[in-house]
Amino acid sequence: MDILVLIGRILFVLLFLGSAFNHLSQSKAMAGYVESKGLPSAGNMVLGSGLLMLLGAISVAFGIWADLGALLLVIFLVPTAFLMHAFWKESDPAARQNEMTQFLKDLSLAGAALALLGLFAKAGHDLGLTITGPLFS
Repeated sequence: MDILVLIGRILFVLLFLGSAFNHLSQSKAMAGYVESKGLPSAGNMVLGSGLLMLLGAISVAFGIWADLGALLLVIFLVPTAFLMHAFWKESDPAARQNEMTQFLKDLSLAGAALALLGLFAKAGHDLGLTITGPLFS
């Protein structure tokens, strides 16, 4: 079963690794999108969220305090859902649907990250194929 958990962890973080790379390598373009949502300090938000995703994804994938990594992903996902994908503010039906899909995706991923956090904390050192045990127990 350890190999299934490892494969699941790797598949789970692929989205975050790709997004982190985009946040950190295309920060100006991403900051423009954040500004279009009316949020302050767009450049700092893009770099901060990119680092949160990168650290969280690496932590979960490699099993280095994977519970903390899952928590970092939750800390990224929940505010992002509400700040960046506020579908209730959209008047265009297509834009509203797109934002609702992104909002629900972020909340669903946050739920999965919370479930992983619980799994890592509960299984502790018994969850194989990790570099460290959980930080929280």
